[in-house]
Amino acid sequence: MQKFIGAILTLLILVSCKEEKVLVQELEQEDPVEKPIVKQFGFNLEEFKVVQDTIRYGDSFGELMLKNKVDYPKIATVSQNFKDTFDVRKIMVGKPYLILKSRDTSEIAEVFIYQNDRINYTVVDLRDSVQAYKSRKKVKYVQREASGIIETSLSEAILDQGIDYNVTLNLSEIYAWTIDFFRLEKGDKFKVIYKERYINDSIYAGAEPIEAALFEHKGKPVYAFPYVADSLKQITDYFDDEANNLRSTFLRAPIKFGYRLSSRYNLKRRIAYYGNRVRPHKGTDYASPVGTPIIATADGTVTESTRRGGNGKYVKIRHNGTYSTQYLHMKKQKVKRGEFVRQGDVIGWVGMTGNTGGPHVCYRFWKNGRQVDPLREKLPAAEPIADSLRTAYTDYITPIKWQLDCIEYALPTPEPEPEEEKLVTLNP
Repeated sequence: MQKFIGAILTLLILVSCKEEKVLVQELEQEDPVEKPIVKQFGFNLEEFKVVQDTIRYGDSFGELMLKNKVDYPKIATVSQNFKDTFDVRKIMVGKPYLILKSRDTSEIAEVFIYQNDRINYTVVDLRDSVQAYKSRKKVKYVQREASGIIETSLSEAILDQGIDYNVTLNLSEIYAWTIDFFRLEKGDKFKVIYKERYINDSIYAGAEPIEAALFEHKGKPVYAFPYVADSLKQITDYFDDEANNLRSTFLRAPIKFGYRLSSRYNLKRRIAYYGNRVRPHKGTDYASPVGTPIIATADGTVTESTRRGGNGKYVKIRHNGTYSTQYLHMKKQKVKRGEFVRQGDVIGWVGMTGNTGGPHVCYRFWKNGRQVDPLREKLPAAEPIADSLRTAYTDYITPIKWQLDCIEYALPTPEPEPEEEKLVTLNP
């Protein structure tokens, strides 16, 4: 009986092994799985010989193309017919690019890809008839919530959590008038909601504008929500939870960061440049390194952008029938007469033109045609949301405010305790 059972088991094993061999043979005979085609910038790079590099000093589009065997007529076509899409005169040092060359022995450049930034790029297709177009990489947006309690500075509280430094800049711009970020106190708090951009689901590509924020300064909470209150101009401003505009008519200073208030408005000031004689100083001086951006402190129209005498290079802006501002001693102006500028726009850079003992911007402020001290003026706030839009605004911010309120404050990272010194006894 045992021999009979053993024989059956042996037969079953042999049959099973044969079935497995047949199954393996069938699997081996199946068609191999095709490797998916991976495209970059809309091209299968395996079809080309690829050259990757960055624009260097002295490089030009024409020279790069000539080196890669592109005919001059095609180069001229790109330069002349596609200025709006790709202005060859404006390629910038440090920008990455790809040249896709043919795989045959000629190795002629067929496609030029210029990366404007991490997301946007321009393609110049040199095959057959020349074409140029702009495109962008696929971007994934991920909403992020962040919060913190300030121990030393806002930037440190944000960087400790691995958050993009641009979020610090965005917060400081939103609260530029309501909160003095140079005088924050230990224990001030913030919460913020924004989106992060990712290319190919993993490559970080920067932060989007802030969607909502709460900043508590000296125990006073100030909410901030972006909202388009003017449907004609389509300008986004930030408002608090009571529909008040956080933007004042004028910013505190014509420089965002890294300045020192070196001289105030003073009608009896003695000026060393003029032999220490008393000469009225009707401006407010903000010392800062040469090249520091100078910004418009309010919306307005440029009435002067020129150079004159001791003022050096300067810009003057008319904001309305009451107020005008002037920015002196610029290294260079960025705006021209007649241009409309928005609050915070860069209008020039700090320099030392005219009569000046060091790099600074002399900020002058007119009210009803008379120069006054801007730091002593009680300046009007920007317009709140119109009554007709308040209901829609409240409905819009209610769920976002609830989300903000539910965010818990991230506690500061505690400093590691110093290790106790250990007494080591050496054997004699």
